[in-house]
Amino acid sequence: MSQENVAISHRLPEPEQLRVNLYRLMARLLALPPDRELLDTLGALSGDNTDFGAAIGDLSAAAQALSEGEAREEYHDLFIGVGRGELVPFGSYYLTGFLNEKPLARLRDDMAPLGIARSPDAKEPEDHIGALMDMMAGLVDGSFGQRQPLETQKTFFKKHIGSWAMHFFADLEKTPSARLFRPVGVIGRRFLEIEKAGFDM
Repeated sequence: MSQENVAISHRLPEPEQLRVNLYRLMARLLALPPDRELLDTLGALSGDNTDFGAAIGDLSAAAQALSEGEAREEYHDLFIGVGRGELVPFGSYYLTGFLNEKPLARLRDDMAPLGIARSPDAKEPEDHIGALMDMMAGLVDGSFGQRQPLETQKTFFKKHIGSWAMHFFADLEKTPSARLFRPVGVIGRRFLEIEKAGFDM
């Protein structure tokens, strides 16, 4: 198959591409500390007068105001810390109060049939919020071999994300020390609310 045909076969309708873009943005923000390239990209975003758009504007303003060192320190304090960060961004923790519990095992059971494999470079368990955002993007755009139908996306979302991630984003939104990541909490919560409403239609 030619490269041109590959590109055509993976072209998504605009609403689906927007979903993928938002999932991938959340994945990048939450999986790794910010670097200068990411801060510059965020700083170029523009919002609007909706709640979602205002959060995009706040994220852009924070990215412009913070140095790379300040942004990386905030990420470390929030999600890594000494022993643990202010927030623990794992499904097992939110659902059971402990890491590496049954929700992680259930996720691993569901990953393999969908063609999702743990990255050899990954340091965190697969139920990390950043990894889950990346998994959803891949289910929508076919990164794991083929695009998954909406019903499959819905089942995965409800089982592994909708059961806890909105609580995580709400906690992030309310964390006093968060500057760059407070609007990330708003964006994540609102986006997942939109996704849940779409799946429930």
